[in-house]
Amino acid sequence: MPAMPPRNLTDAEIREDWRQQAREHGESPAASWSDRRAIDLEIRTLLPRIPKDAVVADLGCGNGWSTIHYAARASEIVGVDYVPELIASASSRLNALGDDQKRRMRFEVGDVRALTLPEGSFDCVILTRVLINLPSDSDRRAALRGIAKLIRPGGVALISEATLGGWARLNALRAEWGLDAIPIPAFNRYIDESALASEAAPLLLLEETVDFASTYFVLTRLIKPLLARVPGVTVDPADPESEFNRFAAMLPAGGDYGTQKLFVLRRSQI
Repeated sequence: MPAMPPRNLTDAEIREDWRQQAREHGESPAASWSDRRAIDLEIRTLLPRIPKDAVVADLGCGNGWSTIHYAARASEIVGVDYVPELIASASSRLNALGDDQKRRMRFEVGDVRALTLPEGSFDCVILTRVLINLPSDSDRRAALRGIAKLIRPGGVALISEATLGGWARLNALRAEWGLDAIPIPAFNRYIDESALASEAAPLLLLEETVDFASTYFVLTRLIKPLLARVPGVTVDPADPESEFNRFAAMLPAGGDYGTQKLFVLRRSQI
């Protein structure tokens, strides 16, 4: 597996980068990830795995774009993010909702490494692209311990993260077709799937790993760039708003080439 590049940004620099994203994109999903179609696919994958009428914590909720969708399955949901500007956008988003939704939702500033939410109070905890933004292994382990304590015995953690394995396989596929490797952003530390399972144990036990983005990544990170090389084709392979991307996000997942994966972990009875 290709070695992960050295981390170039400090914790403070990562936080400032997200503050800038929040200021630039406001309530747009681009504040969390520029690939909105991939976010839509992620939401569709997580939703049926949220227990019906669950009490939910969405940690690293960004500006609440996905949280609003998750609320459809929840009796109560709290979104938490460590960037005040993102929480301000999320709270502003509530103004457009009906009274019932407002009663069931709230947003607050908090750090996944130092959570102040009541322990054992949640049926489901969600993290999307949170662990990859933590600056060290010890930060990731601390976050996993804190997350586990929030969940009632038998409850579930839904963790969607970019992975080293999916990244390496996708780049190997691209290399076969003469495409350059997609780098890991300097502010990310992609997840080693086996390490995540061992670090989460014994309180969180891995039940399922879902390669939900494999088809989407093959089509948008391999096929689309190759088609863009055809003479006369003017499509921008990096444009996530294209119809090609929308179509790709609608197809069933196949293979193991998706950098983004969902890890379903169950809180033990310990």
